[in-house]
Amino acid sequence: MPRSNAHVGVGGWVLTVRDPRHSQSLERGLAILTCFTNERPVLGIKDIAGLLGMSTSTTHRYVITLVALGYLEQGVDRRYRLGLRVTDLGLSALNSLGLRDHARGPLEELRRRSSYTVNLAVLDGPRILYVERARSFRPGQHLIDLGLHLGSRLPAYCTAMGKVLLAYLPDEELEGEIRAMTLAPRAPNTITGKHALCNELERIREAEGFAVNDQELTEGLYSVAVPVRCGETVVGAINMAAHTSMVSLRLLVETDGPQLVETANVISARLGDAREGQLSNGNGRHG
Repeated sequence: MPRSNAHVGVGGWVLTVRDPRHSQSLERGLAILTCFTNERPVLGIKDIAGLLGMSTSTTHRYVITLVALGYLEQGVDRRYRLGLRVTDLGLSALNSLGLRDHARGPLEELRRRSSYTVNLAVLDGPRILYVERARSFRPGQHLIDLGLHLGSRLPAYCTAMGKVLLAYLPDEELEGEIRAMTLAPRAPNTITGKHALCNELERIREAEGFAVNDQELTEGLYSVAVPVRCGETVVGAINMAAHTSMVSLRLLVETDGPQLVETANVISARLGDAREGQLSNGNGRHG
């Protein structure tokens, strides 16, 4: 058997050559990408080299290659951050799971019927990641666009979709996320106390099943969000967002909220049907 020459790097990533068919260059390139996290979004060559136990010259060679391919971007301070090609990979992975494909049509129909901006997001650590978006063309929409696009991330604690996704995490995982959060004030009604956030998440999970954003992310923004499920598992959240000049929060919840719930149920049913189909195909293949 081939000898193992392994060591553990950042985040448990193992740099190892266990088999002559393995590509050490590819393994190191991927290990470099894993160094970048929400807590470490920007790193220098020495930072990366130290995390992975590689020489600075070797690290620099790999980093320059990743920059040329679009997986890393270099800032003016000669430090690096993840590039848009990484986001493309993440969105492609979500597409392969079918989430975006199953959600795109129902979200567009909801936008057409409600005329509000609607979004689909998944949880990415302490943040939400936007994976689908259908934008309203109502006057005033530009006031709450915030430059959002596919691949954008926002803090979970001050967004309706984020609170929904946090609420349905397993208790131990939720406790870890909240413990690591900094609840900075961003708008007039941002929740900045962890006890208050826990109470809000419990209300969402136990009583209402939906979350609201009452000018918690930015002034002038209302939104309401509900979970999307695959079977019993919450895999995403969808929301409707509007400027405060368009509608009251009460009307957004009580009048337009049922349409949001209906759309989430349609997407969840599609995901469940797809999963059942995969299970049936798998059972068929294995007799």
